[in-house]
Formats: sequence, C-alpha cells, structure tokens
Amino acid sequence: MKKFLGIKLSTFQIIILGFFGLIILGALVLMLPVSVKSGNGASFTDALFTSVSAVCVTGLVVRDTATYWSDFGQAVILVLIQIGGLGIVSFAAFIATVSGRKIGLLERSILQIGGVVKMTGFIFKIAFASELIGALLVMPRFIKAFGSKGIFVSFFHSISAFCNAGFDIMGDKTGAFSSLTAFSSDFSIVIPTCLLIIAGGIGFLTWEDMATHTFHLKRYRLQSKIILTSCIILILLPAMILFFAEFGGLSLKERFALSLFQAVTPRTAGFNTVDLASMKGSGQVLTGILMLIGGSPGSTAGGMKTTTAAILAINAVTVIRRKKSSQLFGRRVEADAIRTAATLLMMYLALTFTGAYIISIAEGLPMGSCLFECASAIGTVGLTLGITPGLGTLSRTILEGLMFFGRVGGLTLMYAAVSSKETDPAQYPVEKISLG
Repeated sequence: MKKFLGIKLSTFQIIILGFFGLIILGALVLMLPVSVKSGNGASFTDALFTSVSAVCVTGLVVRDTATYWSDFGQAVILVLIQIGGLGIVSFAAFIATVSGRKIGLLERSILQIGGVVKMTGFIFKIAFASELIGALLVMPRFIKAFGSKGIFVSFFHSISAFCNAGFDIMGDKTGAFSSLTAFSSDFSIVIPTCLLIIAGGIGFLTWEDMATHTFHLKRYRLQSKIILTSCIILILLPAMILFFAEFGGLSLKERFALSLFQAVTPRTAGFNTVDLASMKGSGQVLTGILMLIGGSPGSTAGGMKTTTAAILAINAVTVIRRKKSSQLFGRRVEADAIRTAATLLMMYLALTFTGAYIISIAEGLPMGSCLFECASAIGTVGLTLGITPGLGTLSRTILEGLMFFGRVGGLTLMYAAVSSKETDPAQYPVEKISLG
C-alpha cells in the first residue's frame, strides 16, 4: 500500500486515480482556444468526452477530430491515446519502479506483468517499433492523398491503430466522421491497419512468448496459445459470415476487404470502412458480440478479453460432455478462472443493458442502437451507428463511465473497491440446487 494525502492506496486504486487525473488534465488542455480550429475553445462536456475516449482508447467522438480540433488539439489527443493505450501495464510498472515497492502476486496476476523493468522496456520497444513500421507502410498512400500532412496523418493513424483507439483525422478530406470509408478497398491501408490492430490487441505477454520461443508453439504459455487460437477464430469466422451475408453487389475484392476489416476492427479498434447503419441487423449484432469480447489481456485493447470468452466456451463444452474439469492444450483450467470469467460476463452484460436502457429512455432512441453504442463504449471500440454526437449530458456521462470501466478493467475496479484479503474464510455446508 502507498499513502496519498494520508490515505493508504493499493496499486489498483493508484491506477484508477492516475487515469482519472490524466482524463481531467486532457480535458482542461482541450478546452484551451489553441486546441480548437475556431480558436474559441471547446466546452467542458465536449473536451471531457473526447479526453475520456482518447485515454480509454475508444474512439467515440462528439466532435469530428479532423474538422473541429486544431493541429495542437490533435497532437494532444494523440498523446492521450498513446498514454492510454500503454497505460494499464506500463503505468503499474512505472509506479512500482519509482516508488521502490514490489507488486504483489495478486496484482501481478491481474495486471499481467512479470519482471517490472524488463517488461516495461519490452512493451515500449514493441509498441514504438510497430507504430513506426505501420506509419512507414501507410505513408506513401497518405502522402498521395494529403500531401506533406500525410506524414502526420500516417503517424496519427498508426498509433491510433496499434493502441486500438479508432481516432482518425480523415474528416477534412473525406468528410466529417467518415473514418476510413474512403479507403475501404485500398489494401495499402486495409492490410497494415488490420495488422496494427491485431499487433496491439494480442497482448505483450504473447509478444514475449513469440520473441522468446519463435515458432516453438509447444513452449508458449497456455494463455498465449488460447489468445492466438481465439484471435484466428474470431477473425476468420466473422469474416466468412460477413463476406456471404453482407456487402452484396460489390466486387469480390471489395467484399473481401470490407469483410476482413469489419471482422478485425470491432476488437477493439473502432475504425470503419463501411457505414455501419447500412449493415443488416444480423451484421450489427455480430459486430456487437465482437465488441464485447474485445482483445486480449495485457494489451492495448479493451472488452471482456478473448481469454474470458475462450474459458466460458470451454467450460460450456465441459458441462455438456459431463466432464469434471475444463481442459485445453493438455492443461486444466482452474475453477477460479472460470468463476472470474463468468463474473466479467455478467458485469459487462449488466452494464451494457442498463446503460442502453437509460439512454433509450432519456433520448427516445431505439434500444438496438443504444445497445450498439454502449457495447462500443464498454468494449472501448468506438464504432457507432451515428447517435453519439447528438446525445445529451446524461447519456454522454453513461458512455464515459462505460468507457472508463472498459479501459481500466472490471477486475481492476473490483480489486480497487475491496480488500485483497480473503473475506470468506469460513466453509459452510453444501446444499445442491437445480439449474436449467
């Protein structure tokens, strides 16, 4: 525990306060006249929502980033994205380093970190290398489209993609809130963006396994095996479904590009190459499910995480097959992991439906649209059906809370709110109940 103003705080509580402080600081800077193109300064509500979305690497916006914010404002947003994207793991490691304290076993298990200094350096090397390579790959196309400004656009786009943020500055050339729709079938943009999203979303422990063991997959951690397998399934299967169910009448190249991108971006990048409101209801539901699942632990992505979905799926198979324990890749999944996964699922579903219900009543909007927006917020995705810019203060506040929850993480908030000491040492008699 560390003391702040005489109050003992855990690492989880320090992380939450750090993120909250960064959000407020970002909002205050964005309110400055120099941050807005008009020179009049942004309202506190607009600045706060933008800061929350940037720090929580979500991408939901109430003002188009390119047409409303100045170059300085866009640079501030980019800094907030970078800090927010690398924040949870690196911020915890930074606290431990500067304070000279050790991170406990419970905190390590939740924050997904090992050797603090070594892991922090590895995180920054992977992040900056990926962002630099990504920027160089898209730079020729963006320079062609934007001129010399294409250099800044390339770095902004690359950082936003790797951090799974979904912010873009295409609006002044392709129209406000247009995202990447102007490059929907341009593989020089689609492929690097997909790779950046995946690279940022698989988690730094998975990157460490790949760097250490290369192609010796048997030596990987169980978590890395689950993450890589889940990612492949969650990209290929949705892409196939979208290819055959959506985008009819387009060429094979366009359908492939759109299907691949819309399978990757919901977990949890927020760029879009198609008007999501024009998609069928089934496509929107599929996108919503992918947004809730999100990326992987210890990554720049949000959502429940791929490991949570995988453990729940394996446990369901175990119950159906009437096995005593869940097993995967020759390893048994501990019961605590299954209980935690079930808890996370309930938290995400409860918050998403509650938020959507309140917004639907407050704004008089269809429940389906509100569910999509709330799933995008809590999954820190940023995809939208176009209703966010017109929402009132109450609805914006709900989305801000969901974004903060989704980025900081349910487990971090739970362990920040309660003591890490065991609170249920007694063992009560067991009594069976009927289910199903």
